[in-house]
Amino acid sequence: MPTSVPLSAQLAVVARAIAAVRQGRSLAAVLPQVPAPLRPGVQALVFGALRRGGETQVLLGLLAKRAPPAPVAGLLEAALALLVDGTGYAPHTVVDQAVRALTPLRQPALAGFVNACLRRFLREREALLAQARATPLGRWNHPPWWVERLQRDHPQRWRAILEADDQPAPMVLRVNRRHGSRDAYLAQLAALDWAAEPIGEDGLVLAEAVPVERLPGWAEGAVSVQDGAAQLAAPLLLGAGLPAGARVLDACAAPGGKSAHLLERADIELWALDADAARIERVRETLERLRLPAAGSTVTVRAADAGSVADWWDGRPFDAILLDAPCSASGIVRRHPDVRWLRQPDDVDRLAAQQRRLLDALWPLLARGGRLLYATCSVFRAEGADVAADFAARHADARALPAPGHLLPGGVVADAADATPGFVFGPAMGDNARRGMDGFFYALWAKA
Repeated sequence: MPTSVPLSAQLAVVARAIAAVRQGRSLAAVLPQVPAPLRPGVQALVFGALRRGGETQVLLGLLAKRAPPAPVAGLLEAALALLVDGTGYAPHTVVDQAVRALTPLRQPALAGFVNACLRRFLREREALLAQARATPLGRWNHPPWWVERLQRDHPQRWRAILEADDQPAPMVLRVNRRHGSRDAYLAQLAALDWAAEPIGEDGLVLAEAVPVERLPGWAEGAVSVQDGAAQLAAPLLLGAGLPAGARVLDACAAPGGKSAHLLERADIELWALDADAARIERVRETLERLRLPAAGSTVTVRAADAGSVADWWDGRPFDAILLDAPCSASGIVRRHPDVRWLRQPDDVDRLAAQQRRLLDALWPLLARGGRLLYATCSVFRAEGADVAADFAARHADARALPAPGHLLPGGVVADAADATPGFVFGPAMGDNARRGMDGFFYALWAKA
């Protein structure tokens, strides 16, 4: 991907970003610190490198007798990913620019080492790749524990899930009903010669991603970026409709996409909570850009742990509750390729326990006849089907309603055991449209 910014300058930043991920920092924290002119190229390079992060780790172990300093290891991972892909840059350019990147990394003494590693890879490419891909880490580009869990959870689909994780996700939009119809927005895109296809009830999948600032009506709140799977939450929770002024709780609201979608579709009294005080500001920013709430709705945005009910609840029951619970994010790896390298094996069970705690705390707050939607962006059964089954077994007054169960990323069709019978997709939500969707889990209950 040639650019006016020298590849060496980008590689130096990418090297530090990869090193940060290996040390436990998320790209969500790292990339905003990258200078704006460098950010698009750096993001593309670091995403590509992390999608091959297992293969490049194994290759690095084969090429280097000793582990180099973290930034140099990150640089070699980025360069090897480019050489393995074989696209965008000539091999000699990658080697030359990787060596040049050592100067801004303050590691010029390792120029000979980096040059030798990369040139050896080029000489022995096929043999080294065969060795790397003979290992589970090199073959699947996910931690072995992650692969093993998927094999248990989705014995017929685990390979397809792993392969989908390594494909870039499409850009999906949600049209704000308060501003205009989806058909009208499609016409605006067509006038710009931008191809798009409907998904769900309010969504559009763009054929090619564009900077959000170029989207018609972005600044005015006409449209948002939100995956098709996430766009299912609002229509599932609202069902056939709530009475005007109904009280609705979004218990883990940041960054605000689902809260906004609820306000776009219904006149409600919305409470939006999040335990992270910094992230709750993003909810306010999201609603402000979208010109929400509209007349007929009100919003209370508060930093609070939804599970500590006594700290925030006013004692009045809610007609509907959305619990988009904290989870491993194993379903959105296409969009966040660092997630697989940041998670640890015990995270899944720890997060599942947190989900159970939140469900138990929130259920008493729901009015009789009200609806509670439990959602996670996870493909692991421990953070979906298992939690839902445990909750239902312990709450006799929870009546299950049709919901998708597990949705798998990138159009992978779930095993029959993963789907809840009776769920009917909206008018444009056939299998063809699901290709734009992330991995999610949904369960829905009414309070008897």
